[in-house]
Amino acid sequence: MITAVKGTQDTLFPEIGRWQRVEAVAREVFHRYGFTEIRTPILEPTELFVRGIGDETDIVNKEMYTFADRKGRSVTMRPENTAGVARAFVEHRLHESPLHSRLFYMGPQFRYERPQKGRLRQFHQIGAEVLGDAAPGTDAETIGMLVEFLQKAGVVGIEVVLNSVGCPACRPVFVALLKDALAPRAGELCGDCRRRLETNPLRVLDCKVPSCQPILDAAPAIADHLCEACAEHHAGVKRILAGMAVSFSERARLVRGLDYYTRTVFEVTSSALGSQDALLGGGRYDGLLEEIGGPAMAGFGWALGMERLLMVVPPAPSGRLPWTYAAWAGEAAYERTLALARHLRREGHVVVMEHAPRSFKSSLKRADRMNVKWVLIVGEEEVASQTYTLKDLDTGEQEALSEASLGARLREKTP
Repeated sequence: MITAVKGTQDTLFPEIGRWQRVEAVAREVFHRYGFTEIRTPILEPTELFVRGIGDETDIVNKEMYTFADRKGRSVTMRPENTAGVARAFVEHRLHESPLHSRLFYMGPQFRYERPQKGRLRQFHQIGAEVLGDAAPGTDAETIGMLVEFLQKAGVVGIEVVLNSVGCPACRPVFVALLKDALAPRAGELCGDCRRRLETNPLRVLDCKVPSCQPILDAAPAIADHLCEACAEHHAGVKRILAGMAVSFSERARLVRGLDYYTRTVFEVTSSALGSQDALLGGGRYDGLLEEIGGPAMAGFGWALGMERLLMVVPPAPSGRLPWTYAAWAGEAAYERTLALARHLRREGHVVVMEHAPRSFKSSLKRADRMNVKWVLIVGEEEVASQTYTLKDLDTGEQEALSEASLGARLREKTP
C-alpha cells in the first residue's frame, strides 16, 4: 500500500467542512476591508527566498525544499508566501493600481521540519498583505482585521503581542550593543545562539532553549534604542490599536524569524493552545520589494497556519447531515427519482442518489450509515400516485408529499 509522504496529510469530509467554514469567514471579513485575493505559484526561484527571507534564517538554511529543474535552474517550493506576493506585486507592476494594494491568499506551503501536531511539512496558510502604506494605522487596522477574523472563526483567549525591531538606521546600532552585551557570556549560550551571534545577532533573542533564557532576559531591549521615527511609529501603532479597542501587550524579545521585518512585529496568542500559545505572527517589511528588484515601497502583513488554527476553532455541532437520500425501486421509479433529485437540487437542497439497484431495506441502511437526515422513497406506488414518501431518520416519521410540496417541506424542517 502506498501511503502519504511523512509530514503531509489527507483532509476528508466532514473535517474539510471546518476548513471551508474558516476560509469562508476569512473571505467575508477581508472583503469588507477591501482586500482582493491573489494566488501565486507553489514553485518560485530559490533566489527569491534567499534574498527576501535572508540566507542566515532557519527557513533558508534548514527547511526549504529546493531542487534543480531539468534545465539546472534552482527552484524552491514556497516555504512562506509574503516573498511570492511581493514578487508578483513587482512583476505585474501592481503598485500602479490602488486596487491591488491590499491582498490576501490561501494555500499550501512547504518546510522540511519535524512533523508534530499542528505543524506539518506541507502546511496551509491564510495571509494578508498591505503594500504601499507606511503609516502606523496600516499596521493597527490590519491587526484589527485579523482579530475580527479570529473572533468570528470562534477562537477564544486571543492576545496581540507587539514589539518594534527598528529600521536600517537604528537597528545596526542596537545589534552592536547586543553583541557587546552578550559577548562575555557567549560560551554559555546554545550552539545556535553562538552561531547567530556572529551571523544574525537579532535572532538570538528568539531562542527558546531554556538555558539561554536568563542570559537573554538580561540583554538590552531594542524598544529602548529606537530612532525617533521608529519610536513615533511604534507609539502610533499602540495608540491606534487602543482606539480600536484591540487589546495588546508588549514583549521586548519578540523579533520574528525572517530578515525582511522592520519596525512593527507582532504575534497573536490563544490561551486555548496551552503553554505553546503562539497562533500566528507578522509585521512590517518596508525594504522587501526593493530587495527583490522592485520600487522602494512599504509593506505590512501576517500569515497563520490553518492546521494550528483548527486546533482552537470549535468543532461543528454534531448531528445528521441535512441531506436527502433518494431511494428508488424499479425502472420507472429510477427515471422519476432522477427528475425529483434535479428538481430539489435546483431549489437548493442536497440530494444523494445512487444508481445501482437496491432494495428499500438496503437503501435505508445505506442512508443511515451516511448520516443523512431524510430519505425520499420512490417506488411503483409513488410513481402511480405522484406522491412521494419522505422519511425522517431521527424520528422515523413518514409523510406523503407531492413534487411541488417536497422542497417547501424540506426547507420547513431543516434547521
